[in-house]
Amino acid sequence: MSNTASATLAGGCFWCIESAFNQVQGIKLATSGYANGHLDSPTYEQVCKGDTGHAEVVRLEYFPDQISYREILEIFFALHDPTQLNRQGNDIGTQYRSGIFYHDDEQKAEAEKIIAEITVENIWPNPVVTEVTPLNNYFAAEDYHQSYFKNNPQNQYCAMVVAPKLAKFKKTFAQRLR
Repeated sequence: MSNTASATLAGGCFWCIESAFNQVQGIKLATSGYANGHLDSPTYEQVCKGDTGHAEVVRLEYFPDQISYREILEIFFALHDPTQLNRQGNDIGTQYRSGIFYHDDEQKAEAEKIIAEITVENIWPNPVVTEVTPLNNYFAAEDYHQSYFKNNPQNQYCAMVVAPKLAKFKKTFAQRLR
């Protein structure tokens, strides 16, 4: 049995990020949650108000011998726009910020390295605003948020926002899918 590692990422609404990573080879589990706020055990409604300090995140449990942290970050940056401060598209507020919440110094260094590379390569027309901070105060989201897109494809947000992102993701990362 392979050892697992964890990664925690924020890229706007967690439904899209979680759904994408749950399809990637080497990912054991992607769990929607909340991190880096000041309230213990926040609810979705509290986080959506934008005053708990939490970001909507996805916590990954992955097999490092099957997928590297670097590969996870490459997928992450392809799934969202890291130049939008405290928003993703029409989702606006600090809860939708772009963030890499590292678990150790190696993850911090790798995150800073890839952001520096993206900046030098001018991949985005605007500066990357993804925060790189230690993971703090993580809580799994309510059960109904787990596998939300898979369980609710008819939801208007899922059909209009998540489905197109996932279609692009599947095309771009076809070789990495289960």
